[in-house]
Amino acid sequence: MLTIGPLEPTDRDDWQRLFAGYNEFYGRTMPPEFFDQAWTRFRRADEIHALGARLDGQLVGIAHFLTHASTTAPDSCYLQDLFTASQARGKGAARALIAAVTDWAKERGCGRVYWSTHESNATARRLYDQVAENRGFILYQISL
Repeated sequence: MLTIGPLEPTDRDDWQRLFAGYNEFYGRTMPPEFFDQAWTRFRRADEIHALGARLDGQLVGIAHFLTHASTTAPDSCYLQDLFTASQARGKGAARALIAAVTDWAKERGCGRVYWSTHESNATARRLYDQVAENRGFILYQISL
């Protein structure tokens, strides 16, 4: 059975393994203090938020998200990180996490939920094309 809910203190190790997997997918290695900082911020749940997907009680997916002001609409919800363990792929965990974040954002009066992914992420894009609209924007970044 698949369930979605907040991360619990006992999820810390499983969450970190999933978040490390997410970062490895994008070619990043995160120092331990980044994991500690993110976990602390999720536990506070005042600026950045996290949900977990559990399959038969085991944490198999994570979503990290935040809201921000918009100049042209109600506040927006940015789905920053979404990742599922390989054994959970194709079982609805990512779709359920997106739906839960969308529900969370609606309850708070947000005007949209949005995210980005790499153009080569064909597996994720198959799902994203089913649940959201690709509006054709290209992401630019200045690293500091």
